[in-house]
Amino acid sequence: MYDEREQSPEHGPLAGFTVGVTAARRADELGALLERRGAAVLHAPALRIVPLSDDSELLAATKEIIGRAPDIAVATTAIGFRGWVEAADGWGLGEDLLERLRGVRILARGPKVKGAIRAAGLTEEWSPASESMAEVLDRLLEEGVDGLRIAVQLHGEPLPGFVESLRAGGAEVVGVPVYRWLPPEDIGPVDRMIDALVARTLDAVTFTSAPAAASLLSRAEERGLLDDLLAALGHDVLPACVGPVTALPLQARGVGTVQPERFRLGPLVQLLCRELPSRARTLPVAGHRLEIRGHAVLVDGGLRPVPPAGMSLLRALSRKPGWVVSRAELLRALPGAGRDEHAVETAMARLRTALGAPKLIQTVVKRGYRLALDPAADAKYDAAV
Repeated sequence: MYDEREQSPEHGPLAGFTVGVTAARRADELGALLERRGAAVLHAPALRIVPLSDDSELLAATKEIIGRAPDIAVATTAIGFRGWVEAADGWGLGEDLLERLRGVRILARGPKVKGAIRAAGLTEEWSPASESMAEVLDRLLEEGVDGLRIAVQLHGEPLPGFVESLRAGGAEVVGVPVYRWLPPEDIGPVDRMIDALVARTLDAVTFTSAPAAASLLSRAEERGLLDDLLAALGHDVLPACVGPVTALPLQARGVGTVQPERFRLGPLVQLLCRELPSRARTLPVAGHRLEIRGHAVLVDGGLRPVPPAGMSLLRALSRKPGWVVSRAELLRALPGAGRDEHAVETAMARLRTALGAPKLIQTVVKRGYRLALDPAADAKYDAAV
C-alpha cells in the first residue's frame, strides 16, 4: 500500500496543470514563475500597451500640470510614474514637470512607486501600508478635498469610484493616463485561449489587469462564446486575479475569482500552487495513490504525463470510482472519436501504458472498464451511492 509520508515528488506543485496567462506586461516573468513550479503555460496577451511617447493624451495632461500645478498628486504604479517622467524627457518637458511636482504633496500607493518617486528626485508625503487605493481615497476625503486640484496617475485600469468620489467632494481632478490599453494586433492567440478555456484544457487562467479580463470577455462575446466561457470559468477553470480591481469585470458577469492577499505576481503564483492541487481528484486505486491533474497523473507522487484521449477516459472513470463504465459511455467521453468503440480500446491501452501500472484499470468482459478502487474505499463509495 502507498504511504503519503514516503512520497517526495521531484516535480513542482503545478506539474500536470496548464495555466493561461493574459498579461501583456511582465508576461515572461509570470510565465517563468509558473513554469519553474511545473506548470505548462499558454500565453495570449489580451491587450497591447500604447507607448507613452506616442500618447497625445499624456502629453496634453503633462502640459496642463506644468501650466498649473496641482495641490496633490496621486502616483499609482512605479512603471507608470517612471514612464511618465521618461516620456516628458522625450518631449523636452522633463525638468519642467519635476520642478512643478517638487512643490506638490505626493501620495504613493505602495513601496514600488515610492522608489520611482525618489529615483526622480522627489519625495512622497504618505503611502498606505495596505497598498490600497481605497485607503488613499479614504485619507483624502477625511482630510477634505473641496477646492483642491488633484492629479491622479491612471494606469490602464479603472479606479472604481476614485475620481468620482474626489469630484463629489469638491475637488478638480486631472487624470494622467500614463499608458493606455488597446486590443492586440494579432487576435489569434486570444481566440486560441478562449477555445482552450471553453474546451476545459486549461486548469486556471491568470489576470493581472482589469482591461485584460474585460478584453477577453468582449472577444468571447464577439465570437458568440461568452456563455460558454462564463460556464467554464464558473465551474471548471480557476480564474486567478492579482487583486480586487482586476477581478471587477469578471465579478460583474457573476464569475467568482481567487486573489492573493498581496497584489503581486509571486503571491499570485503561490496561490495557484495551493489552489490547483487542492482541486485535483485523489483516489486509492489498486494499492496506489492516484491524483488526477489537468494533463497528467501523479501515481504515488510520481508524475505521469497522459495523452488527451487518455485523460478523457480517466476522468470518465473517476466520476464513477469503482463502478463499471461502458464502452459506449467512454466513447462519448472521447473527443471526436466517432462511433467505433475500437477507439476506446486503443486509447485505453495508451492510458495504461502512460500510467505505468496496468492494474489500476480493470477490464470487465462484455461490460466495460472500472478503476480498481481499494476495497475500503470501494465500500465507502458504495455507501455514498
